[in-house]
Amino acid sequence: MRAAVLGAGGWGTALAVHLARLGWEVALWARRESFARELQKTRENRVYLPGIKLPDEITPLCQLDEALSHKDLVILAIPSQVLRASLEQIPSFYWQGEPLILQAAKGLELSTLQRLSQVAASCIPQRLASRIVVLSGPNHAEEIARGAPAASVVASEVDEAAHEAQRYLMGKTLRIYVNQDLVGVELGGALKNIIAIAAGICDGLELGDNTKATVITRGLAEIVRLGVKLGGKPSTFAGLSGMGDLIATACSTHSRNWRAGYEIGQGKDPAVVLQGPQVVEGAPTARSALALAEKLGVPMPITEGVCEVLAGKSPLEVVHSLMEREPKIEVDHSGMWSQGEV
Repeated sequence: MRAAVLGAGGWGTALAVHLARLGWEVALWARRESFARELQKTRENRVYLPGIKLPDEITPLCQLDEALSHKDLVILAIPSQVLRASLEQIPSFYWQGEPLILQAAKGLELSTLQRLSQVAASCIPQRLASRIVVLSGPNHAEEIARGAPAASVVASEVDEAAHEAQRYLMGKTLRIYVNQDLVGVELGGALKNIIAIAAGICDGLELGDNTKATVITRGLAEIVRLGVKLGGKPSTFAGLSGMGDLIATACSTHSRNWRAGYEIGQGKDPAVVLQGPQVVEGAPTARSALALAEKLGVPMPITEGVCEVLAGKSPLEVVHSLMEREPKIEVDHSGMWSQGEV
């Protein structure tokens, strides 16, 4: 079996390593030729995934035609805001055969407010649109690459494609579940990054466990509100791509979104923090989610607060404004989270 991973960041590299361990031949595509040569020479991604040796089954390269040639699986691990531009540079005849397309990055495109699977579907040959599958779950790249036991979930508009992805990815160290709710799975993975930034800010401010638990819980309520409004199923957000991914991302020092929030809470300029080598997907996603929420009339006060902090407002001032909002009930009569604000 032959795979291509487009995007040689930490997550793309970790997925390439995982596939190689399963016996796949993997082409790992890097946008910059100099970086591809470095990966070939050192057999290690020292920038994004240091300490992990690249198995012999992985071939780093920068030629898209060679990467996509005769592949059974193509993984899109390209950051959300450059996904469209990256895919649009690929001539249609590069897409040979009928490969499964696995969308692995998490986010919302800021310019269109689309989910990334929608972006991919609009850029690849139409015959492959039904082959798109989304991967989401509590999966830190460092741990997946080390082979620590983990689980994830795949979803697609076509059940057969999701089950095919399950067969391709499942192994001794990564358990894959199938979920029929593509919208919910994709939004859970994207929106949790916003709340992870908020949780990091709490830790940076040293506000304590009570505050952080409140932010995570009420943050999940926001995710559910917007996710259901956009067509997701409430139960999906209690699963791996919702609660599971949120716990991992909001509570781990591995998380670049938590780390960004932590540094901002410690007093660093948000503009400087967001210029780091690794993309903080929660930042553009927060702006996208807030635009969607305002358009649909969905209250998302924590998301709004994150946007205010990223724009330069004092984190403590935002915390105080959240705490002083008018009283609300927690749950409605159906047992779901309140449709009101925190």
